[in-house]
Amino acid sequence: MADFRLIADRIAEDIVTGRLGPGQQLPPQRWFARRHRIAPSTAGRVYGELVRRGLVVGEVGRGTFVRAAPAVAQGRALIETATSAPVNLELNYPSAAGQSELVAASLAPLLRADVLTEAMRPGAADGTAAARESAARLLAVPGWRPDPAQLLFTGNARQAIAAALASLVRPGGRVGVEELTYPLVKEIAGRLGVVLVPLAGDTEGVRPDALAAVHRAAPLSALYLQPTLHNPTSSTMSERRRRELGDLVVALGLPVVEDRIWSFLRPDAAAFAAHAPGLTHVVDGLSKRVAPGLTVGFLVVPEGRAEAVGAAVRSGGWSAGRFALEAAVRWTADGVVRRLVEEKRADAARRQAILTEHLTAHLGERLRGAVGTVRTDPRAYFAWWELPAPWRADTFTAAAAAHGIAVTPGTAFAVDPHRTPDAVRLGLASAPEEELARALRTLAAVAAGGPPGSAGG
Repeated sequence: MADFRLIADRIAEDIVTGRLGPGQQLPPQRWFARRHRIAPSTAGRVYGELVRRGLVVGEVGRGTFVRAAPAVAQGRALIETATSAPVNLELNYPSAAGQSELVAASLAPLLRADVLTEAMRPGAADGTAAARESAARLLAVPGWRPDPAQLLFTGNARQAIAAALASLVRPGGRVGVEELTYPLVKEIAGRLGVVLVPLAGDTEGVRPDALAAVHRAAPLSALYLQPTLHNPTSSTMSERRRRELGDLVVALGLPVVEDRIWSFLRPDAAAFAAHAPGLTHVVDGLSKRVAPGLTVGFLVVPEGRAEAVGAAVRSGGWSAGRFALEAAVRWTADGVVRRLVEEKRADAARRQAILTEHLTAHLGERLRGAVGTVRTDPRAYFAWWELPAPWRADTFTAAAAAHGIAVTPGTAFAVDPHRTPDAVRLGLASAPEEELARALRTLAAVAAGGPPGSAGG
């Protein structure tokens, strides 16, 4: 068996000598494995070793790239550009002050031996009656309240998406999605053998005429949508668009997976499911409301679908743990989730103000046009930055990395590999506020300066 370290040494030499340049993408691991006649698992260890050495960076859904700057020590400030660790504007997990203390206090009763014995039993796809009632209350919005009998639970929202699609679409089936979509949906589709079909849209999302035309040309098996605070653009569908799309999917008999993971930031936006309740599978979770490591995925299914979707949850090994369900019930009943949501809404608004001040307005009127167009919602935790020419997403991502800042290129979200936007997504939730402000000022200056070799750079 090939020693993965020796292979990593050869790739490392190519990087050090410049044969593999900064920002250059390595081939997918399965191609790398074929080229080097090694097992896919060995290829994964090679890539992992290169990441460990700080020579490449990678993210599920977008690929592995040669670092544009040497690896740096952890914990240093952004201003120490030669040695600072990346400010991570890729990850996007909001946190609230006092969050750990709130969660811990609510969990304390679960640690009693008599309660813990019950909480450690295996979880079922449909959870418990208390969990279903609690989740129904949590997910309810004006105009829509889920029926507790139609609620299922998974380990996280991503697993809920996978279970919904697995229950709806056979291998080779076609799923309509926004032209820019959640990167992990692309990975899920690949594992399920499902084909994602990009649907033309506008500032409100998928256009009904585009959906109708695509379905007429070759029928779709399902539709995946993010109608509220779409990731990455932050757009939210109007009620008129929801009604139009709802009427259309009902006429077509087309099942829908509605991803509402960021909807807690927009309590004014109703659920798409209200317009097509017999077809819509609603996905949500606690990862953003509470914390990524303390989460449960919620899956509200149409009447008559619980058994089929529950079977997909069980076969995928995606059922939520009983302890997690009990914790979620307590967090909801104790008001922990409500308090965290309120604090995170306020936090998102503060970070949006930082975005405006330090990116779109930092350089003043003279350079505003030079920093491109930023699309966002004042309640969102992310922004979609359409870069000024002649920047490309990959070169800007590499330039940002050279300044110790990690951003997500638009290619990660593009469904059609031949139509990739010259844009990046900025995650605003994870970096401390002062660090976020410095990073945004730096990115504005990088954008205004232009790529290396250009007239501006």
